[in-house]
Amino acid sequence: MAHLGLSPRQAGERLLARARRAPWWLSVLAVYAASRIVSTGILLHVASRQPANAWTPAQPGYFDFARLWDGTWYWIIAAGGYPDDIPRDEAGLATENAFAFMPVYPFVVRGVMVLTGLEFAAAAVAVSVVAGAVAAMLFHRLVRTWLDERAALLATALLCLAPISPILQVAYAESLHLAMLLGALLLLLERRYAPLAVLVTIMALTRPSGLAFALALAPLLAWRWRRHRRGLEPFPVRERVELAAVTVIAGLAGLAWPGIVALATGDLTGYTDTELAWRRPYVGPVELVPFTAWWQGARWWLGETAGPVVLALVLVAASASFALPQMRRMPVAIRCWIIAYAVYLLAVFFPQSSTFRLLLPLAPALGALAAGALAVRPRWLRALIVVTMLAVSIAGQYGWVHIAWWVDGIDWTPP
Repeated sequence: MAHLGLSPRQAGERLLARARRAPWWLSVLAVYAASRIVSTGILLHVASRQPANAWTPAQPGYFDFARLWDGTWYWIIAAGGYPDDIPRDEAGLATENAFAFMPVYPFVVRGVMVLTGLEFAAAAVAVSVVAGAVAAMLFHRLVRTWLDERAALLATALLCLAPISPILQVAYAESLHLAMLLGALLLLLERRYAPLAVLVTIMALTRPSGLAFALALAPLLAWRWRRHRRGLEPFPVRERVELAAVTVIAGLAGLAWPGIVALATGDLTGYTDTELAWRRPYVGPVELVPFTAWWQGARWWLGETAGPVVLALVLVAASASFALPQMRRMPVAIRCWIIAYAVYLLAVFFPQSSTFRLLLPLAPALGALAAGALAVRPRWLRALIVVTMLAVSIAGQYGWVHIAWWVDGIDWTPP
């Protein structure tokens, strides 16, 4: 063969050159497929140690293991829909129920079940895996708008191998929502507002994100208006109206599911009361007061003094990261999304083990991480950093599955 007689270095360089000539989407799908092999191996290893529990037998097969936790709620919705009212305990407090989970993912899975005859778990995993592949390709396209090909592919690998990436192949809505979000961000950069309005509406009924997206668009609108007034960038009246309209639509989409729940049950606060049921084991019966949950959670997890200090340090560090050159290269619209979603999490979510997967929509920040790693000199140190990042990501997957996914009988850290 032609490559016989080449040194190992020459053969490696030729192989690398061929890989670089491959279509971008083929490279991305290869990375995604390799990452799914890694995540599947980790999930199967942990499943082999899984004792019998309320959801699965001992040592369950992959599909049974993949529909644990919220997967059971999606199964209930796909099989029978939503309840007629909000279940409440003797004190009148809402208990955990299906209305906490939005309808797009379970209804898509239901459609696949009807079309293919698959059972829920297999259909749900299929939807998640395919949506994850779409998300990987859209992510690469998104970060490629400000990164070179090498950095974009590394960022994609970091996403596909991230500690929470097993969530991309289980019966959860994260894959589908991530694909929609990345598609929405691409449409935003391309200023295609009509399809953006449609996609954001569907996305907001897949995972809570409509209000966050509206919160991202509002400062973007103001920023572009200011640049227009200073003569730095045209901002035609039609585009102003379209962007403002999408901002309003995103906000309304964010309120749509709570409104639908209220109309369906006759319970005006049914959705928010349902969401509060999941934090009650930690902090008791509390009201939904914006920007208080993380303070409460920090004190619950880390103590009265250490908790607020650690929270403050994390917030300061996260804010300071936007001064880094790699973050400043990111399009303003993407930075607006990252800030808006982080603010949204701080406003309404209680920090617990499921918060790790809630950080997935911040994935565009991985572009800055990849760019920073590839800017390191000399070459040997850069290679060491990249390999270390990927190894830590894989180790983090095992840690996340061990901590959050399997059921050990006394679990209070659900994914």
